[in-house]
Amino acid sequence: MSLNYIVVRLLQILPTFFLIMAVIFFLVRLLPGDPTSAILGIHATDEDVTRINASLGLDKPIPVQFGYFLRNFFQGNLGDSIVLKVPVSRLIVERMPVTLFLTAFSAILAVLLAVPLAVWAALRRDSAVDTTIRTGFQIGLSMPVFYIGIVLLTVFAAKLHWFPVGGFGTTFGQDLYHLFLPALTLALSLSAVLMRNLRNSMIEVLTADYVDFARAKGLRNRLVLFRHVLRNALIPTAALFGLNVGTLLQGAVITETVFAILGVGRLIKESIFGRDYPVIQGVTLALALLVSLVFLVTDMVQAGLDPRIGRQ
Repeated sequence: MSLNYIVVRLLQILPTFFLIMAVIFFLVRLLPGDPTSAILGIHATDEDVTRINASLGLDKPIPVQFGYFLRNFFQGNLGDSIVLKVPVSRLIVERMPVTLFLTAFSAILAVLLAVPLAVWAALRRDSAVDTTIRTGFQIGLSMPVFYIGIVLLTVFAAKLHWFPVGGFGTTFGQDLYHLFLPALTLALSLSAVLMRNLRNSMIEVLTADYVDFARAKGLRNRLVLFRHVLRNALIPTAALFGLNVGTLLQGAVITETVFAILGVGRLIKESIFGRDYPVIQGVTLALALLVSLVFLVTDMVQAGLDPRIGRQ
């Protein structure tokens, strides 16, 4: 993997990031209602509305507001929350680690579920084992995230009392314990997508000429499986995994609400209802940057699995 490859990928992030910045700024202002109505309620007077809009800078034309936003952004200032009255950067620093932990935990669970079962299903193609694995994952894929979360919460937390009904721990072990059900909720749908993709890729690779040649050389089946089959089959699956990180973050909005987790997913939901423009903008930009970095890491992993990609 060349340094030029990494630099090019980094440079590609910049226009995407600034495009998202412009789009989210104008889109939040198209939402019905405004921060003034959310703050003052339906009984606000015209004088109160004028005063609040002036204090928030909402009385100026939208292009002028965008100019102020860009100026503050390049100064490292994302503004203050209209509802919570604290800096947006502080809210992101406080809430983002929880969401990152939940997302990483769910991604690890998804990989641990998908890879072994995909290998098993591919090696037992069209058998009862293969059919059972695909059917089980298909059921999980067809159910909405919020429904899976409610089912897991009802069975394993409310009835069996194996896990807490919500919240977040204070130590690493407690974090794993509290977030296992939310992470499993997110992981089930992602693992189904990864399993199907990896299984199909492995079946295709197993019939490739270079695999037959490796076996003809007398290499052990386990060596052929891991060095030739699984490594090449993981290339498209790694790309699919990176593309679905955004889906994990989207699911975190619902999951954090169901399990009462104070992460950025729940924060952005509450900010949308409260028309808290600075928080919506700041959190969205932080998530966009995070997803872009995950895409970069995914490209690097693909380049590591297939050196031809890194030379492009």
